[in-house]
Amino acid sequence: MQLTNRSKKIDKREMTLAERLYIPAVTKGLAITISHFFRKKPTIQYPEQKRYLGPIFRGQHILKRDEQGRERCTACGLCAVACPAEAISMVSAERKKGEEHLYREEKYAAVYEVNQLRCIFCGLCEEACPKEAIYLQHDKFLPAFTERDEVIWGKDKLVENMDNRYLREGWK
Repeated sequence: MQLTNRSKKIDKREMTLAERLYIPAVTKGLAITISHFFRKKPTIQYPEQKRYLGPIFRGQHILKRDEQGRERCTACGLCAVACPAEAISMVSAERKKGEEHLYREEKYAAVYEVNQLRCIFCGLCEEACPKEAIYLQHDKFLPAFTERDEVIWGKDKLVENMDNRYLREGWK
């Protein structure tokens, strides 16, 4: 049989004793392991140390209130329409007769829920709101969940706590 121009003859050489015992490969792996052992550890001790989140981090949702303590949300539904993951659901209602003078708007969100499992934290709801009622906090992580019921947050968890805000800013 004749060899053509395209084919090459491969010479097989014998492996040395060190190569047969995998000594170079094991030595190379140990060198990599030892180099990682002396590097700075990336672990953060969470309650004592805080990780830098960056300027565009979006965390936990909050429904803001105005200066008088009234809810800003007027249940227009623009945040729910803007949400690509369909994580926001709301039911609007009208104020009762005689209560209009206590509130800025006559419509309000009777039910406002954010499903934290569906939310992708894109911030489109925050940009779509004309009243600046919904806000994604920069400094708050979402807590760990053990039940699916804990993931759907209603107005009881979303509305800004005004008692602490009044104490911080000295409002009366």
